Amino acid sequence: MAAALRVLSVFGTRPEAIKLAPVIAELRRRPGVVSRVCVTAQHRQMLDQVLSLFQISPDSDLDLMEANQTPSQVAASALLGLESVLAGERPDWVLVQGDTTTAAAAALAAFYARARVGHVEAGLRSHDKWRPFPEEINRRVAGVIADLHFAPTERARANLLREGVSEDQVVVTGNTVIDALRWVQAQPWAPRSLGDAARALEDANARLILVTAHRRENFGEPIERICEALQELSARYGDAVRILYPVHPNPSIREPVHRLLGGIRNVVLTAPLDYLALVQVMKRSYLVLTDSGGIQEEAPALGVPVLVLREVTERPEAVECGTVRLVGSAKDRIVSEAARLLDDPREHERRAQAVNPYGDGHAAERIGRALAGEVVVPFEPAKSATSPR
Repeated sequence: MAAALRVLSVFGTRPEAIKLAPVIAELRRRPGVVSRVCVTAQHRQMLDQVLSLFQISPDSDLDLMEANQTPSQVAASALLGLESVLAGERPDWVLVQGDTTTAAAAALAAFYARARVGHVEAGLRSHDKWRPFPEEINRRVAGVIADLHFAPTERARANLLREGVSEDQVVVTGNTVIDALRWVQAQPWAPRSLGDAARALEDANARLILVTAHRRENFGEPIERICEALQELSARYGDAVRILYPVHPNPSIREPVHRLLGGIRNVVLTAPLDYLALVQVMKRSYLVLTDSGGIQEEAPALGVPVLVLREVTERPEAVECGTVRLVGSAKDRIVSEAARLLDDPREHERRAQAVNPYGDGHAAERIGRALAGEVVVPFEPAKSATSPR
């Protein structure tokens, strides 16, 4: 009898957990696979929410999170902690996801341990090493090391081939976030679980604007300009809108957001929502303003227009479809683009088409098949794929 295939999934943040959860579930279902999980807990509280939702019990927990930690500190601690985990687990494959410092460090640690690396969500590129920082270099580091690249789209595959990756090392899978989104949409949910955020949904006639902004590139003046834009939108539209901003706990975000937006009647500031609540709120949103990578993929699948609070994106597919538009952090541009959608119903309807270039809900299955050496039919998006809202 052939030895079981040992797969160790390593992650540390909420987005990684969301996107690896369907893969872990798929590996659990597959005979002949031993699936193990190690978390670095780069983000402790927000990670734990997702572990609970998807019923994932880590086999190893490095518990690295410290206040005001730097990427260098996370990378160093992850490398040291993973050394003993890898020695004990002796995996055939180490799975890393995306572009976090955990992903880069885990790929490097796996290389040092002579384990093969599978990179989930491989091949995304902004082609600017400083934007997003440090994600663009993190994913390139993982990409140099990876033995199998699970590219979410054909564009991501093309990026990898241009960098010299062999065709037989790249599998176009679709993005696992769509697998996770479909599962979460089907879960029972009660509005009271929103807590303070429920105030943003009390007036059925008010259009909901969901805001998430927390990336390092928006620390300092950019987040202040974003808040000033939200001030103007709240004043201009009054009771016709509700702005819901689940605020990241990092002091570089929390302090300016609460200083500039706290106390405004139609702006609701809350702690970060758990993923189940976030998906339900996103479904009910008229418009999303975000610098998140995952929401750029999720909102188009829900038919919600997105304004991206960044100058460049490694996810251009939805920009080309028209659902997503880059607006950066300039106050006037944010206000004008948001106003365009709020003032012109036809423009909103055009941009709200649920065009989803990112997945069909079977990405995890393709990853499982590829790891097992089975034939994989690559993901090909429909020209006008839709998801019911």
